[in-house]
Amino acid sequence: MGLRQMLATGAQTVRYLTGAFSFDIQPMTIYTLFFAEHDPVVFAPAGSYHQLPDLVPWVNEWRIARSWFAGVAGPGASEHEAGVFASEIAALMADHGLDQERVGVVGFDALALSSLQSVGVDVVDGTPILLEASQAKTVDEVMCLQVAASIASVGFQTAHDTMRPGMTHTAVAKSMAEAIGKAGAEQVNARAVAGPLAFERGLFTIPRMIEHGDIGYLWTCGTSYMGYTTCLYRSFVVGREPSAKERGWYSEMKERIDGVIDAIRPGATTADAAKHFAPASKWGYLDEAEVLTIEFAHGVGLVNIASRQPSYNWPVINRQWSFQFPQVFESGMVIAVEALEGERRAGGVRLESMVVVTDNGAQLLDHFPRDEVMVIK
Repeated sequence: MGLRQMLATGAQTVRYLTGAFSFDIQPMTIYTLFFAEHDPVVFAPAGSYHQLPDLVPWVNEWRIARSWFAGVAGPGASEHEAGVFASEIAALMADHGLDQERVGVVGFDALALSSLQSVGVDVVDGTPILLEASQAKTVDEVMCLQVAASIASVGFQTAHDTMRPGMTHTAVAKSMAEAIGKAGAEQVNARAVAGPLAFERGLFTIPRMIEHGDIGYLWTCGTSYMGYTTCLYRSFVVGREPSAKERGWYSEMKERIDGVIDAIRPGATTADAAKHFAPASKWGYLDEAEVLTIEFAHGVGLVNIASRQPSYNWPVINRQWSFQFPQVFESGMVIAVEALEGERRAGGVRLESMVVVTDNGAQLLDHFPRDEVMVIK
Protein backbone atom coordinates (compact mmCIF):
# COMPACT_ATOMS: atom_id res chain seq x y z
CA MET A 1 0.00 0.00 0.00
CA GLY A 2 3.04 2.28 0.24
CA LEU A 3 1.92 3.99 3.45
CA ARG A 4 4.32 6.33 5.21
CA GLN A 5 2.25 6.80 8.37
CA MET A 6 -0.13 4.89 10.59
CA LEU A 7 -2.59 5.97 13.29
CA ALA A 8 -3.17 3.09 15.69
CA THR A 9 -4.93 2.60 19.01
CA GLY A 10 -5.06 -0.29 21.47
CA ALA A 11 -2.56 -0.55 24.30
CA GLN A 12 -0.71 -3.61 23.04
CA THR A 13 -0.62 -2.36 19.45
CA VAL A 14 0.88 0.93 20.60
CA ARG A 15 3.34 -1.10 22.66
CA TYR A 16 4.31 -3.11 19.59
CA LEU A 17 4.88 -0.01 17.46
CA THR A 18 6.58 2.24 20.02
CA GLY A 19 7.50 0.33 23.17
CA ALA A 20 5.29 2.70 25.20
CA PHE A 21 2.63 1.03 27.31
CA SER A 22 -0.41 2.15 29.27
CA PHE A 23 -3.46 -0.06 29.65
CA ASP A 24 -6.70 0.68 27.82
CA ILE A 25 -8.72 2.62 30.39
CA GLN A 26 -11.48 2.86 27.79
CA PRO A 27 -11.45 2.49 23.98
CA MET A 28 -9.05 4.80 22.16
CA THR A 29 -7.45 6.22 25.31
CA ILE A 30 -3.90 5.56 24.09
CA TYR A 31 -2.82 5.81 20.45
CA THR A 32 0.12 6.67 18.27
CA LEU A 33 0.78 8.49 15.02
CA PHE A 34 3.55 6.26 13.72
CA PHE A 35 5.80 7.36 10.88
CA ALA A 36 8.00 5.30 8.58
CA GLU A 37 10.65 8.04 8.41
CA HIS A 38 10.19 10.02 11.64
CA ASP A 39 9.91 9.37 15.36
CA PRO A 40 6.40 8.40 16.50
CA VAL A 41 4.10 10.64 18.48
CA VAL A 42 2.40 8.87 21.40
CA PHE A 43 -0.92 10.13 22.77
CA ALA A 44 -1.19 8.95 26.38
CA PRO A 45 -4.21 8.96 28.69
CA ALA A 46 -4.56 11.15 31.76
CA GLY A 47 -2.16 10.13 34.51
CA SER A 48 0.08 8.16 32.18
CA TYR A 49 0.66 11.32 30.16
CA HIS A 50 2.59 12.83 33.07
CA GLN A 51 4.29 9.60 34.16
CA LEU A 52 5.46 7.96 30.97
CA PRO A 53 7.86 10.44 29.36
CA ASP A 54 10.69 9.88 31.84
CA LEU A 55 9.91 6.14 32.09
CA VAL A 56 9.94 5.66 28.31
CA PRO A 57 12.74 8.01 27.25
CA TRP A 58 13.06 6.58 23.74
CA VAL A 59 9.76 8.22 22.78
CA ASN A 60 10.56 11.86 22.09
CA GLU A 61 7.13 13.37 21.52
CA TRP A 62 4.07 13.00 23.75
CA ARG A 63 0.56 14.43 23.55
CA ILE A 64 -2.49 14.05 25.75
CA ALA A 65 -4.99 11.64 24.21
CA ARG A 66 -8.44 12.82 23.20
CA SER A 67 -11.05 10.13 23.80
CA TRP A 68 -14.82 9.95 23.79
CA PHE A 69 -14.90 6.37 25.07
CA ALA A 70 -16.55 5.10 21.88
CA GLY A 71 -19.64 7.24 22.48
CA VAL A 72 -19.92 6.94 26.26
CA ALA A 73 -19.18 10.68 26.49
CA GLY A 74 -22.54 11.37 24.86
CA PRO A 75 -23.32 12.52 21.31
CA GLY A 76 -22.41 16.16 21.69
CA ALA A 77 -19.22 15.63 23.68
CA SER A 78 -18.17 12.74 21.42
CA GLU A 79 -18.46 14.84 18.27
CA HIS A 80 -16.57 17.71 19.89
CA GLU A 81 -13.71 15.53 21.17
CA ALA A 82 -13.48 13.67 17.87
CA GLY A 83 -13.16 17.02 16.10
CA VAL A 84 -10.30 18.10 18.37
CA PHE A 85 -8.65 14.71 17.88
CA ALA A 86 -8.90 14.89 14.08
CA SER A 87 -7.61 18.47 13.89
CA GLU A 88 -4.56 17.58 15.96
CA ILE A 89 -3.75 14.56 13.81
CA ALA A 90 -4.13 16.64 10.63
CA ALA A 91 -1.81 19.33 12.03
CA LEU A 92 0.86 16.78 12.97
CA MET A 93 0.72 15.23 9.51
CA ALA A 94 1.21 18.68 8.01
CA ASP A 95 4.13 19.40 10.36
CA HIS A 96 5.84 16.29 8.97
CA GLY A 97 5.02 17.16 5.37
CA LEU A 98 2.62 14.25 5.07
CA ASP A 99 -0.74 16.01 4.95
CA GLN A 100 -1.25 14.90 1.33
CA GLU A 101 -0.38 11.28 2.14
CA ARG A 102 -2.76 8.54 3.14
CA VAL A 103 -2.73 7.32 6.73
CA GLY A 104 -3.44 3.73 7.75
CA VAL A 105 -5.89 3.69 10.65
CA VAL A 106 -6.15 0.80 13.11
CA GLY A 107 -8.70 0.31 15.88
CA PHE A 108 -10.64 3.59 15.75
CA ASP A 109 -14.43 3.87 15.57
CA ALA A 110 -16.58 5.29 12.78
CA LEU A 111 -16.75 8.72 14.42
CA ALA A 112 -12.95 8.96 14.44
CA LEU A 113 -12.80 8.04 10.76
CA SER A 114 -15.49 10.50 9.70
CA SER A 115 -13.91 13.28 11.77
CA LEU A 116 -10.52 12.68 10.15
CA GLN A 117 -12.09 12.74 6.71
CA SER A 118 -13.94 15.96 7.52
CA VAL A 119 -10.60 17.76 8.04
CA GLY A 120 -9.16 16.39 4.79
CA VAL A 121 -7.27 13.35 6.04
CA ASP A 122 -7.16 10.49 3.54
CA VAL A 123 -7.77 7.39 5.69
CA VAL A 124 -7.35 3.75 4.73
CA ASP A 125 -7.54 0.58 6.77
CA GLY A 126 -4.09 -0.07 8.24
CA THR A 127 -5.00 -3.36 9.93
CA PRO A 128 -3.76 -5.68 7.13
CA ILE A 129 -0.39 -3.91 7.07
CA LEU A 130 0.02 -4.20 10.82
CA LEU A 131 -0.94 -7.88 10.85
CA GLU A 132 1.38 -8.62 7.94
CA ALA A 133 4.28 -6.82 9.62
CA SER A 134 3.78 -8.66 12.91
CA GLN A 135 3.08 -12.18 11.66
CA ALA A 136 6.73 -13.34 11.75
CA LYS A 137 8.25 -12.95 15.21
CA THR A 138 11.81 -12.01 16.13
CA VAL A 139 13.92 -14.27 18.33
CA ASP A 140 13.09 -12.07 21.32
CA GLU A 141 9.36 -12.23 20.59
CA VAL A 142 9.47 -16.02 20.33
CA MET A 143 11.26 -16.11 23.69
CA CYS A 144 8.52 -13.97 25.25
CA LEU A 145 5.87 -16.34 23.93
CA GLN A 146 7.79 -19.36 25.20
CA VAL A 147 8.06 -17.80 28.67
CA ALA A 148 4.35 -16.98 28.57
CA ALA A 149 3.57 -20.61 27.73
CA SER A 150 5.74 -21.84 30.61
CA ILE A 151 4.02 -19.47 33.04
CA ALA A 152 0.58 -20.49 31.80
CA SER A 153 1.43 -24.16 32.29
CA VAL A 154 1.79 -23.46 36.01
CA GLY A 155 -1.98 -23.12 36.00
CA PHE A 156 -2.43 -26.62 34.57
CA GLN A 157 -0.12 -28.07 37.21
CA THR A 158 -1.98 -26.23 39.95
CA ALA A 159 -5.31 -27.64 38.76
CA HIS A 160 -3.78 -31.11 38.72
CA ASP A 161 -2.56 -30.69 42.31
CA THR A 162 -5.59 -29.00 43.86
CA MET A 163 -8.78 -29.96 41.98
CA ARG A 164 -11.15 -32.19 43.92
CA PRO A 165 -14.80 -33.21 43.59
CA GLY A 166 -16.90 -30.57 45.30
CA MET A 167 -14.84 -27.64 44.07
CA THR A 168 -16.59 -25.28 41.69
CA HIS A 169 -15.39 -24.32 38.24
CA THR A 170 -14.71 -20.81 39.53
CA ALA A 171 -12.74 -22.05 42.56
CA VAL A 172 -10.45 -24.09 40.32
CA ALA A 173 -9.99 -21.12 38.00
CA LYS A 174 -9.11 -18.84 40.92
CA SER A 175 -6.46 -21.23 42.21
CA MET A 176 -4.98 -21.47 38.73
CA ALA A 177 -5.01 -17.68 38.30
CA GLU A 178 -3.29 -17.12 41.64
CA ALA A 179 -0.50 -19.53 40.75
CA ILE A 180 -0.08 -18.05 37.27
CA GLY A 181 0.18 -14.56 38.75
CA LYS A 182 2.81 -15.66 41.24
CA ALA A 183 4.77 -17.25 38.40
CA GLY A 184 5.23 -13.85 36.75
CA ALA A 185 2.34 -13.33 34.33
CA GLU A 186 1.60 -9.77 33.33
CA GLN A 187 -2.05 -10.58 32.61
CA VAL A 188 -3.78 -13.71 33.87
CA ASN A 189 -6.63 -15.76 32.47
CA ALA A 190 -7.67 -19.20 33.64
CA ARG A 191 -10.84 -21.23 33.29
CA ALA A 192 -12.10 -24.72 34.11
CA VAL A 193 -15.09 -26.36 32.44
CA ALA A 194 -16.30 -29.88 33.16
CA GLY A 195 -19.17 -32.28 32.71
CA PRO A 196 -22.10 -31.34 30.45
CA LEU A 197 -20.74 -27.81 29.97
CA ALA A 198 -17.53 -29.09 28.34
CA PHE A 199 -18.95 -29.75 24.89
CA GLU A 200 -18.83 -27.48 23.09
CA ARG A 201 -18.56 -24.34 25.19
CA GLY A 202 -20.93 -23.96 28.08
CA LEU A 203 -21.12 -21.18 30.61
CA PHE A 204 -17.86 -21.08 32.50
CA THR A 205 -18.40 -18.32 35.05
CA ILE A 206 -21.13 -20.11 36.98
CA PRO A 207 -20.26 -21.88 40.26
CA ARG A 208 -21.08 -25.38 39.01
CA MET A 209 -19.69 -28.04 41.30
CA ILE A 210 -17.21 -30.50 39.81
CA GLU A 211 -18.45 -34.06 40.31
CA HIS A 212 -16.50 -37.29 40.74
CA GLY A 213 -16.01 -38.71 37.25
CA ASP A 214 -16.33 -35.39 35.38
CA ILE A 215 -14.33 -34.96 32.21
CA GLY A 216 -13.51 -31.50 30.91
CA TYR A 217 -10.78 -29.03 30.11
CA LEU A 218 -8.72 -26.13 31.40
CA TRP A 219 -7.52 -23.08 29.56
CA THR A 220 -5.03 -20.29 30.14
CA CYS A 221 -5.72 -18.29 26.98
CA GLY A 222 -4.81 -14.62 27.36
CA THR A 223 -2.17 -15.14 30.02
CA SER A 224 0.72 -12.92 28.98
CA TYR A 225 4.37 -12.07 29.49
CA MET A 226 5.53 -8.65 28.27
CA GLY A 227 2.17 -8.45 26.52
CA TYR A 228 2.68 -11.64 24.48
CA THR A 229 -0.31 -13.89 25.06
CA THR A 230 -0.80 -17.63 25.24
CA CYS A 231 -3.62 -19.75 23.92
CA LEU A 232 -3.47 -23.17 25.59
CA TYR A 233 -5.88 -25.94 26.59
CA ARG A 234 -5.46 -29.24 28.42
CA SER A 235 -8.03 -31.91 29.29
CA PHE A 236 -8.70 -33.74 32.56
CA VAL A 237 -10.87 -36.38 34.20
CA VAL A 238 -11.55 -36.37 37.94
CA GLY A 239 -11.35 -39.37 40.24
CA ARG A 240 -11.05 -42.11 37.62
CA GLU A 241 -9.33 -43.21 34.47
CA PRO A 242 -10.88 -42.09 31.17
CA SER A 243 -13.17 -44.59 29.49
CA ALA A 244 -12.35 -46.21 26.17
CA LYS A 245 -14.75 -43.81 24.45
CA GLU A 246 -13.09 -40.80 26.09
CA ARG A 247 -9.62 -42.03 25.19
CA GLY A 248 -10.87 -42.34 21.65
CA TRP A 249 -12.12 -38.76 21.69
CA TYR A 250 -8.77 -37.51 22.86
CA SER A 251 -6.70 -39.69 20.52
CA GLU A 252 -8.76 -38.63 17.50
CA MET A 253 -8.55 -34.95 18.45
CA LYS A 254 -4.79 -35.05 19.11
CA GLU A 255 -4.21 -36.84 15.81
CA ARG A 256 -5.95 -33.99 13.98
CA ILE A 257 -3.93 -31.35 15.81
CA ASP A 258 -0.66 -33.18 15.19
CA GLY A 259 -1.55 -33.49 11.51
CA VAL A 260 -2.03 -29.73 11.32
CA ILE A 261 1.26 -29.12 13.15
CA ASP A 262 3.15 -31.50 10.86
CA ALA A 263 1.83 -29.60 7.82
CA ILE A 264 3.11 -26.25 9.11
CA ARG A 265 6.42 -25.47 7.44
CA PRO A 266 7.86 -22.55 5.46
CA GLY A 267 6.44 -22.39 1.96
CA ALA A 268 3.39 -24.53 2.75
CA THR A 269 0.03 -22.83 3.13
CA THR A 270 -2.85 -22.74 5.58
CA ALA A 271 -4.81 -24.78 3.03
CA ASP A 272 -2.27 -27.61 3.37
CA ALA A 273 -2.76 -27.60 7.14
CA ALA A 274 -6.53 -27.04 7.20
CA LYS A 275 -7.29 -30.34 5.50
CA HIS A 276 -6.25 -32.11 8.71
CA PHE A 277 -9.06 -30.47 10.69
CA ALA A 278 -12.42 -32.22 10.77
CA PRO A 279 -15.26 -30.69 8.72
CA ALA A 280 -18.21 -29.22 10.58
CA SER A 281 -20.37 -31.99 9.14
CA LYS A 282 -18.56 -34.43 11.45
CA TRP A 283 -20.76 -33.11 14.25
CA GLY A 284 -23.83 -32.71 12.06
CA TYR A 285 -23.35 -28.99 11.48
CA LEU A 286 -24.22 -27.29 8.21
CA ASP A 287 -21.71 -24.42 8.17
CA GLU A 288 -17.99 -24.28 8.90
CA ALA A 289 -18.70 -21.07 10.85
CA GLU A 290 -20.21 -23.34 13.54
CA VAL A 291 -16.72 -24.55 14.49
CA LEU A 292 -14.86 -21.26 14.06
CA THR A 293 -12.65 -20.78 17.18
CA ILE A 294 -13.17 -24.47 18.00
CA GLU A 295 -11.54 -26.45 15.18
CA PHE A 296 -8.90 -24.02 13.96
CA ALA A 297 -5.49 -22.43 14.49
CA HIS A 298 -4.38 -18.81 14.72
CA GLY A 299 -1.28 -16.72 15.13
CA VAL A 300 -0.50 -15.24 18.54
CA GLY A 301 1.68 -12.32 19.54
CA LEU A 302 1.55 -8.79 20.90
CA VAL A 303 -0.43 -6.87 18.25
CA ASN A 304 -3.95 -6.82 19.61
CA ILE A 305 -6.70 -5.68 17.27
CA ALA A 306 -9.64 -4.14 19.20
CA SER A 307 -7.90 -4.78 22.53
CA ARG A 308 -8.95 -8.40 22.73
CA GLN A 309 -7.23 -11.10 24.76
CA PRO A 310 -5.68 -13.35 23.62
CA SER A 311 -4.10 -11.48 20.74
CA TYR A 312 -4.97 -13.18 17.46
CA ASN A 313 -2.45 -12.58 14.68
CA TRP A 314 -1.95 -13.93 11.16
CA PRO A 315 -2.09 -16.65 9.96
CA VAL A 316 -5.45 -18.36 10.56
CA ILE A 317 -6.05 -22.00 9.66
CA ASN A 318 -9.56 -23.42 9.27
CA ARG A 319 -11.85 -25.09 6.80
CA GLN A 320 -14.04 -21.99 6.65
CA TRP A 321 -11.76 -19.87 4.49
CA SER A 322 -8.22 -21.31 4.28
CA PHE A 323 -8.92 -23.38 1.17
CA GLN A 324 -10.20 -20.37 -0.74
CA PHE A 325 -7.85 -17.79 0.75
CA PRO A 326 -4.64 -19.59 1.77
CA GLN A 327 -1.83 -17.86 3.63
CA VAL A 328 1.82 -18.92 3.27
CA PHE A 329 3.71 -20.05 6.36
CA GLU A 330 6.94 -18.20 7.14
CA SER A 331 9.74 -18.95 9.56
CA GLY A 332 9.16 -17.10 12.83
CA MET A 333 5.37 -17.33 12.88
CA VAL A 334 3.94 -18.50 16.20
CA ILE A 335 0.64 -20.38 15.87
CA ALA A 336 -1.78 -21.87 18.39
CA VAL A 337 -3.51 -25.02 17.13
CA GLU A 338 -6.71 -26.23 18.81
CA ALA A 339 -9.56 -28.70 18.51
CA LEU A 340 -12.41 -30.15 20.56
CA GLU A 341 -14.10 -33.52 20.76
CA GLY A 342 -16.92 -35.03 22.76
CA GLU A 343 -20.69 -35.33 23.01
CA ARG A 344 -23.20 -32.56 23.63
CA ARG A 345 -24.38 -32.38 27.24
CA ALA A 346 -22.17 -35.35 28.14
CA GLY A 347 -18.65 -33.97 28.18
CA GLY A 348 -15.68 -33.25 26.02
CA VAL A 349 -11.94 -32.90 25.71
CA ARG A 350 -9.93 -30.04 24.30
CA LEU A 351 -6.29 -29.52 23.40
CA GLU A 352 -4.33 -26.52 22.20
CA SER A 353 -0.61 -26.16 21.68
CA MET A 354 1.59 -23.31 20.51
CA VAL A 355 4.26 -23.82 17.86
CA VAL A 356 6.91 -21.67 16.23
CA VAL A 357 7.59 -22.14 12.53
CA THR A 358 11.25 -22.96 11.88
CA ASP A 359 13.14 -23.86 8.72
CA ASN A 360 12.69 -27.51 9.76
CA GLY A 361 8.97 -27.31 10.49
CA ALA A 362 6.85 -26.45 13.54
CA GLN A 363 8.38 -26.70 17.00
CA LEU A 364 6.29 -26.90 20.19
CA LEU A 365 6.63 -23.95 22.58
CA ASP A 366 4.52 -25.36 25.43
CA HIS A 367 5.76 -28.39 27.30
CA PHE A 368 3.01 -29.40 29.70
CA PRO A 369 2.09 -33.05 28.95
CA ARG A 370 -0.33 -33.38 26.07
CA ASP A 371 -0.22 -37.03 25.01
CA GLU A 372 -3.14 -38.17 27.18
CA VAL A 373 -6.02 -36.84 29.23
CA MET A 374 -4.73 -35.62 32.62
CA VAL A 375 -6.04 -37.85 35.40
CA ILE A 376 -6.75 -36.09 38.71
CA LYS A 377 -7.24 -38.37 41.75
